[in-house]
Amino acid sequence: MDEKTQEQAQMLANRLVKRFRHLKKWAQRCGIGAFRLYDRDIPEIPLVLDFYGSAAEPSSASQPVEAALCGALYKRPYEKDESEEEQWLAAMKDSAAAALSIAQERIFLKQRQKQKGTAQYEKLADARFEKIVSEGELSFKVNLSDYLDTGLFLDRRLLREMVRKKAANKRVLNLFSYTGAFSVCAAAGGAASTDSVDLSNTYLAWARENFSLNGMSAQLLQQWDFFGSAVGSGAGGGNRLIRADVLEFLEKAVSATQKTAALKWDIIVLDPPSFSNSKKMTDTLDLRRDYTALVTQCLKLLSSGGKLIFSANTHSFKTSAVELENGLKSFAGNLRVTDLNNKITDEDFKGKKYLLLFYLKKPISLAQ
Repeated sequence: MDEKTQEQAQMLANRLVKRFRHLKKWAQRCGIGAFRLYDRDIPEIPLVLDFYGSAAEPSSASQPVEAALCGALYKRPYEKDESEEEQWLAAMKDSAAAALSIAQERIFLKQRQKQKGTAQYEKLADARFEKIVSEGELSFKVNLSDYLDTGLFLDRRLLREMVRKKAANKRVLNLFSYTGAFSVCAAAGGAASTDSVDLSNTYLAWARENFSLNGMSAQLLQQWDFFGSAVGSGAGGGNRLIRADVLEFLEKAVSATQKTAALKWDIIVLDPPSFSNSKKMTDTLDLRRDYTALVTQCLKLLSSGGKLIFSANTHSFKTSAVELENGLKSFAGNLRVTDLNNKITDEDFKGKKYLLLFYLKKPISLAQ
């Protein structure tokens, strides 16, 4: 190990111990089993690292054997020799293992860079290193080894709690639902019904597991079953996991509302990928190009006074609440758009700039 790498390994170790000591009491107090520990805090160490497990004191006998660390190396702005990069990553992994008293085999580091299509969600391995982590009173399954992301976006923790608090007796639609965490939170908050739409059988099955982990059941449906049943006419409750291309689902749902005003939702969560050209989709999705159409379709499906939570998962997406509001005036002149970015930031994400997040409220007076 060269001297520079050695110095960086020590810097990382020091930072991890300091951050862990800062966050552990908060995590224990709030029942948080997974939290962001490091995110490019030191510019020359471009890693993101998340802690999974109990927040015990590192470097002590009380550190549980089940604790794990998962993260990634951000793409560097310059080319680095592959073998040198592997050695550097190995040194950082050794440093993190020693600093936090976590076994090497329980630390997973991947490479994070700009993704094309659905690459962000594709399987990278088949080790099936899975854990159940707590988030307050709820539990979620994560997979630390096989995908770039683990199945639970930690920076959306407070947003999930917000959905839970607002969900009582509401009909909730979760688009691009991934592993269903928003839907589980809504159901736990007393939602009248939850509908989760995703094209992946893997993630819908994962969502069903998350419901089960929290003592709730969920029904798997194909799109035609949903629209062909009484549910598609606006009747029925429960938790439904709908396998569908979201773009096609929105078109069919908007068309169905012209036949029955009963098919409306009170809360819609729209959390799309920045780009997708999956072979399973009927069309490509480019968020920068399509966001106005996506949001407009969702607004057509909101009940009077309904709320839309819109997340833009790309740093290349540039807009503001005012611009979004102005862009939608032709459809909803009295629409209220609130920028939630950095306004609902949990302890482990303070001081960091993250992706755009908007809260849209449909006026009660707007025609249905």
